[in-house]
Parts: sequence; C-alpha cells; structure tokens
Amino acid sequence: LDRVGEVSYRLALPPQLSHVHNVFHVSLLRGYKYHPLHVISYLLDQIRADLSYVKEPEVILDRQDRVMRKKTILFVKILWRNHPEREATWETEESIRTSYPDFIP
Repeated sequence: LDRVGEVSYRLALPPQLSHVHNVFHVSLLRGYKYHPLHVISYLLDQIRADLSYVKEPEVILDRQDRVMRKKTILFVKILWRNHPEREATWETEESIRTSYPDFIP
C-alpha cells in the first residue's frame, strides 16, 4: 500500500488481478472486516518455507475410461486435500498410483 497523491493509493494486487489498474481513490477503499470463512485452514506444519504445500489426494470422486488412439486409459477424478470439490482434477490412475502408492487400493 503506497500513497500516490492526496486522495489515492497504489495497492499490491495478486497476479490474477494484473489486468486491473492498481491505483484507487480513497472513496473506493474500505477497512477489512474479519469474517470466519476468510481464515486459511492449512496446518502450519504442511506449509513449506517458500509458502507452498504438499498436495495430497483425499478421495476419488469418479472413474472414467478414455480411449486414446488404440489404448484405453483409466482416469480418476481426485479431490485434493484442503481444496473445494470444484477444483477436483482428472488424473491417470497410473500417475496417482506412482505418486501416491498407498492411496489407490
């Protein structure tokens, strides 16, 4: 947060908002109000020094056979730990077995 003029501030915006102009008039700014849903639920021991974390599968939501050329490949839809269901991803069963050998029975 940098003061640019008498009534404007430059804000540090996240990368996904890089297309937004980052200088705002004070009338558009408000103080933050705490809300319990804004709390990050990651355990501190899961966060690395570079602020990344280990991505672990939580559950298989769906399975699907896909034909790629002349080969049928099994895909699984993975719900990742600490992620909402809308962020579940399709992965090959083989890649999940390789990366997480104790996960798939």
